[in-house]
Amino acid sequence: MRYARVSVDGRPMWGRVGERDVSLLSGSPLEGEPEVIGAVSRSTAVWLPPVVPPVFYAVGYNYPRHIAHAGAETPARPEVGYRANNALTGHGSPIVKPVEVEGRFEAEPELVAVIGRTVRHATPEEAREAVFGWTIGNDVSARTWQHSDRTFWRSKNSDTFKPMGPWIETDVDALAQTTVLRVNGAEHARFPTGDMVHDPFDFIVEMTRHLTLHPGDVLWMGAESTCQLEPGDTVEIEISGIGVLSNPVHLEGNRA
Repeated sequence: MRYARVSVDGRPMWGRVGERDVSLLSGSPLEGEPEVIGAVSRSTAVWLPPVVPPVFYAVGYNYPRHIAHAGAETPARPEVGYRANNALTGHGSPIVKPVEVEGRFEAEPELVAVIGRTVRHATPEEAREAVFGWTIGNDVSARTWQHSDRTFWRSKNSDTFKPMGPWIETDVDALAQTTVLRVNGAEHARFPTGDMVHDPFDFIVEMTRHLTLHPGDVLWMGAESTCQLEPGDTVEIEISGIGVLSNPVHLEGNRA
């Protein structure tokens, strides 16, 4: 099943995604079994981030190739960081590059786990059961800011720097898929989605030793490869079995 959030007359609504239409729902599927109360065409849908997380978790170095490229040490255990909800934007919405950004401005294609139940001290089996479904994230990063600031507050958390979507897929073996990164239709990266140092369930087990996960929390799983973005580009991240997240890149103050 695929669930999304769409804007209808300026109001966010949950929907169940079909081949042609999005069936509008009376509430969140994370909170029960909502009724169908209408429909909009997929071709005209205005896509929002498929969930607004209570807490937005993100993994750093988690793919061997990325770790080797950065000259970093392989993490001995799962450790997680945080991102900010203000940075979220939906499928089809622009990534806005601030005029002050210089140097590397990059896309990072990531698998995203969406938590579906409250869980603390999870066993490996409970960690698997805690995942409601999977979506796609683009961890846009301004590298000069990342290296000059004491935290990631603007390099990774500026408005529009975290596209997520287009929907949540609940029926897929996410770790058996392939991730592809394209810019303007040209392929820049392709890698096995599950080729991680620590998988999502390892993280959930470790995280819930110390904190409680809640329905709607998201866990971004890191990237193997990155790619430079420029205003005027369109960046696509495809994870087979889930979908394609596509966003144009605009320069702040311009439409392209």
